[in-house]
Amino acid sequence: MHSELPTVPGTTPMPEHRAEISERGSFAFATCSCGWYSAARRSRDLARREAADHVAEYGGDAAP
Repeated sequence: MHSELPTVPGTTPMPEHRAEISERGSFAFATCSCGWYSAARRSRDLARREAADHVAEYGGDAAP
């Protein structure tokens, strides 16, 4: 999904949001191509939901 906002000359468009889930030991966390990241969670399902919420709010693709 791309931003619906018009591009203003002389400005840089926001990066497309692509979230993915990473794991470190027993923790999972969500990261996004825009630089956003979630707190480390023991619940992988919660990390996936946080990624999906971020993408739903800002647009883009969430990795399963």
